[in-house]
Amino acid sequence: MACTGKYKLAKSENFEDFMKALGVGMVTRKLGNKTSPTITVTEEGGEYTFKQESLVKTSEIKFKIGEEFEEQTADGRKVMSKMTLTAPNVMVHEMKGTNGGKDSTCIREFLGHEMVATCMVDDIETVRTYSAV
Repeated sequence: MACTGKYKLAKSENFEDFMKALGVGMVTRKLGNKTSPTITVTEEGGEYTFKQESLVKTSEIKFKIGEEFEEQTADGRKVMSKMTLTAPNVMVHEMKGTNGGKDSTCIREFLGHEMVATCMVDDIETVRTYSAV
């Protein structure tokens, strides 16, 4: 199973507390909790494209596995990111905060019928489950 596909958010646990721990403002947290983004992950020639679309915002990043890259997150934070594969269907997204921002990690498991994203900052964890579309 590859780390690609198109998925829509179906279930979200503890996302508000996760965003709060990252320092995301209240208005952005409320919007973030109300949207059900669609995530499309494609790969061509070793370069991945990760596109997140919602009613509020569309963002897209391109990256190669194991190479650090600069990213502006959907909530506007600037981070230095690196993606690694820990299994053929498991992608780890490490985000190092810049300008005093916090570090966070998201582990995405691609299971065919769904993608499960488990993200952590400090001791706060959110689990977001996306259904294949």
